Amino acid sequence: MPIRPFLDRDDAFGPEDIAKMSAAFEAALHKLGLVDRCDPATMAVAKLIIEFAKVGERDPERLCDLAVQQLSN
Repeated sequence: MPIRPFLDRDDAFGPEDIAKMSAAFEAALHKLGLVDRCDPATMAVAKLIIEFAKVGERDPERLCDLAVQQLSN
């Protein structure tokens, strides 16, 4: 599932950024064992990845790790 539906019309990200964020999103969902796209935890993962990207992080692995770490605390 792409992360685009969670972006709330945010035009700050280009197609390459969105692709990287989507990869991070999918990886984080897999690591967390989340399969239900309607689960509130899924939205939490998306929001975290978007927030980390807004402050400049673009590496998909790092975005994934940051989101997983944040939700695991």
